[in-house]
Amino acid sequence: MKTEDHSFLDGRVIEEVSRIFKALADPTRMKILYLLSQEECHVSHIAEVLGMSQSAVSHQLALLRTLRLVKYRREGKTLFYSCDDEHVISLLRQAIDHAQHQ
Repeated sequence: MKTEDHSFLDGRVIEEVSRIFKALADPTRMKILYLLSQEECHVSHIAEVLGMSQSAVSHQLALLRTLRLVKYRREGKTLFYSCDDEHVISLLRQAIDHAQHQ
C-alpha cells in the first residue's frame, strides 16, 4: 500500500482563499469582476452598466482592491480599474462556463 503525504495547507493560505471565495460569492462583486475582465473601466461606467450608485460601486471596488483582485491607474482625476489577478478571473470564468453548461 502506497503511503501519501497528507500535508495541510498553511492557515494563512486557507484564510486568503476563503476571503477570495467570499468575494466571488457576492453577485455584485462577481458582476464587477466579470465586467473588468472584459475591459478597463472607471467607476461611473461600472455604475451605469450595473445600474448602481457610484458610491456603492466604489465600496465594492475598495474591498476587491484590499483582496488584490482589482487594481487602478490614475488618469488626471479619473481612476481606471482593471483585474489584478488572472488566476481569480480564470476561476470566475470556469464557474460561469460550468453554470452555463448545466
